[in-house]
Amino acid sequence: MAIDVQNVAQQMFQAAVPILQQGAQDAESFAKTEFTKIAQTIASVGEQVAAGQINQDQAKLLLNMQTSASRNVLLTLQGLALLMVESAINAALGVVKGTVNAALGFALI
Repeated sequence: MAIDVQNVAQQMFQAAVPILQQGAQDAESFAKTEFTKIAQTIASVGEQVAAGQINQDQAKLLLNMQTSASRNVLLTLQGLALLMVESAINAALGVVKGTVNAALGFALI
């Protein structure tokens, strides 16, 4: 029995897209939060330098501390992305497993 590549691909795509979209939404949420924190730090250190509460070197250090913290949060997304991709592939294969294995006459998936 021949495999309908277009149909199988479409089923796989439909199974994977919701997982990938959720991952993108999660990443967007994390990114917005972290960039807001960086922007707040920039504003705060600017005000503190202007008020004479800290010097420029301290301002740079404070910004560096925040960007490092944000970098670590955003790098966590890399690990989460790998898990999301694995889930999407598993969902895509799971949705066509029965059809593909039956069409081939053996358990490929």
